[in-house]
Parts: sequence; C-alpha cells; structure tokens
Amino acid sequence: MFESQPIDNLPIWSVYLLAVIFLFLAAEIGFRLGGFVQKRWPDQAEAGVGTVVGAALALLGFLLAFITGIALENFNARRQLVVLEADVIGTTYLRAGYLPSPYNVESRILLREYVDIRLNALKPGNLMDAIASSEKTHNDLWRLAEGVVKESPTPTTALYISSLNEMIDIHSQRLQAELGFRVPQVLILGLFLVGLLTMVLIGVHDGYREKHNVLALIMVILIISVVFLLIIELDRSNVGLLQVPQGALIELQQQLKTAP
Repeated sequence: MFESQPIDNLPIWSVYLLAVIFLFLAAEIGFRLGGFVQKRWPDQAEAGVGTVVGAALALLGFLLAFITGIALENFNARRQLVVLEADVIGTTYLRAGYLPSPYNVESRILLREYVDIRLNALKPGNLMDAIASSEKTHNDLWRLAEGVVKESPTPTTALYISSLNEMIDIHSQRLQAELGFRVPQVLILGLFLVGLLTMVLIGVHDGYREKHNVLALIMVILIISVVFLLIIELDRSNVGLLQVPQGALIELQQQLKTAP
C-alpha cells in the first residue's frame, strides 16, 4: 500500500555521517577547483564570488526552514492523531458497557487488546504485524457489533457503532500520516543537492584566497547536517530519537487495566 523511500533503508546516524562527509568533500572540491581556475585564469573577482556564496547560503537557509516546516507540520499531525485515537478508543470502551451480554464483555476485551497492539507497533520490526492485528481486531469488533444490531437495534447501540466506526477511520488516518504523508523524496534530494553546490561555492571562494579555514568550514557543515538530520528525524518519526509522544495511549492502557 505504501512505498518506502530509498533513504529509509539508511540508519538515522548514517544519514548524518554521510551528510557531513559529502558536504566536506564538496567544499574541498570547490577549494581545489577555485585554486586551479585562479592559477590558470587569474582575475580579481573574489568579491563577486563572495556575493554569490552569500546568496546561495541565504537560499539554502530558506529551503532548510521551508522543508523543516513541512516535516514539523506532519509530525504535529501524527501527534494530534494519537490523542484523538486514545479519546475515541476510550469512548468506544465506555459505550461498549451498554451493549447486551455477552457482547459488552467480548467487545471490551478486544478493545483492551487493541490498545496493546497499537503500542506494540512502536517496537522495531512490529509495524506490519501490528497493522494486520489491528485490522483483524476491527473485523472482530464489527462482527460483534453486527450481532448486537440484529438483536437490539437501539439508539445506544447506534452510538456505540458510531464510535467504533470513528475508531476504524482513525486507524486509516494514522497509517496515512505515518507512512503516506511524508516529505517528498525529491525535496529532500533537492535540498541536499543545493547544500552540496553551496559548499562547492564556499570552497571556490576560499580557493581565490588560497586559504582554507577548516574549523569554520567544519562548523558550517555540522550545522547544515544537524538541520538536515532533524528533517529526516521528523519525517521518520518513531524510529529515531525524535518520536511521536504516545502518552495518551499509554495512559489509556493503564486506565483500561483497572476498568471493569
């Protein structure tokens, strides 16, 4: 259903390391290229190169801010969906208590298990199994709901079915938010390409002066790489250091353990 991006196959730490290495190599290539051109065709256009470097850095900063905003917006949407899902599951659990026996007991058992499944999905390698288990639980709950409707088609039953339907819909919304709504791969690659070309320009500028401030260069590279890493972290939530808070579901899990 969802296609993974090629960069997803790389660990988070390796993305940062590769960004640092490639950006430094780009600056070094630019430095050598600038020195070669200046020796071969000397001119006095260093000031012009500095202006171009400033413009390139400004454009890179704008792109970093723009794409970070997209990734942050997606991250916040995932966080809000977790809270919404916990609220809907809790409401469905409460309304299940009004169902006739044995549907009320069986439905509440399935809902407790459902919360456990949602949280187990966060463990490495459990995502696809958790999705399959969630959808199986949906089918089991819906089958019970159909039995209730046939036996007792009351307004209270209708409220329960409405909550159950909303719970299933949120499952689809969370799947889309986690796996479908990603920062487009072309934007990430384009951002990295702009970063590489900017570092080449910085290297060319240093080549005109035949001096290379390595410390300042490394600091710029580390800063750009950190922002690039944050974009990847926000885009691949729940697999790195920056994860979508699951406090609402965890709190619900604890409440359901003591609930009747």
